[in-house]
Amino acid sequence: MTTTSRTSRPPARGTPAGAVGDPLAAALHTVAIRLLRQVRAVDRASGLSAPRLSVLSVLVFGGPRSLGALAAAEQVSAATMSRLVTALVRSGHVRRTPDPDDARAVVLTATAKGRRVLLAGRARRVQAVATVLEGLSAAERRSLDRATRALSRELAGVR
Repeated sequence: MTTTSRTSRPPARGTPAGAVGDPLAAALHTVAIRLLRQVRAVDRASGLSAPRLSVLSVLVFGGPRSLGALAAAEQVSAATMSRLVTALVRSGHVRRTPDPDDARAVVLTATAKGRRVLLAGRARRVQAVATVLEGLSAAERRSLDRATRALSRELAGVR
């Protein structure tokens, strides 16, 4: 029986001491958390909390959906989602409309205001990431581009 072994590499700079498992996975986790913290700092300009922005993002990029579908997408309870949606409706970022297929249900949709706020916030986040990328060489950018496409495929379940 033949086994394949991977060459062990030292953890990447910034990897927490005592990280277990795949060193690449641990390093990527650390970098992802640090990057998210850095871009999250620009979210304050939107005037919305991170959970509300996340809900709005699902509606802007994923389209209208029911409260239950939105709760499932955000991995929260229906009660939690109801509170978030109520606040977004009050602020004019989300609209409730009757579900044409079920008179007992409603469909949640981002309003024009909600879309503007979300897209402006996304532009600020992308700029924050672009600022981080400015320090990379052309070769590092190409390598990161390939890695990003590979990760996107894996996350989408396409191999």
